[in-house]
Amino acid sequence: MKPELMLLVWAVLLTFVQMLIAVSGATLQVGLPALAGNREGLVPCTGWAGRAARAHHNMLENLVLFASLVLVAALAGKTNATTLLGAQLFFWARVAYAVVYLGGIPWLRTAAWLVSVIGLALIFSQLV
Repeated sequence: MKPELMLLVWAVLLTFVQMLIAVSGATLQVGLPALAGNREGLVPCTGWAGRAARAHHNMLENLVLFASLVLVAALAGKTNATTLLGAQLFFWARVAYAVVYLGGIPWLRTAAWLVSVIGLALIFSQLV
């Protein structure tokens, strides 16, 4: 398996772990009965639970881009050292993003996000 594809698998695991953390935070704040219901009028989570939910949603948005680029690169046979570097930057920056966002550190969170975008750009650069 291409290393870029393996990093995609790890990114899916990271997304899943972020989901579990967000659900745990929501359960602690609003309770399981409210989450199991239809969620009408559900109060938004605050603090670390809110940040966990927002980090998870952001990862979902970025995972679509990452998966698309990695899959196209692999299918087109265009993987190389640059696509691997891009995938590595994306994955590790997203790990940092999740940790930093949970910790509530705004500017460092933005820096981690920017590094992940640079990773996406590196992969994209090899496809055009």
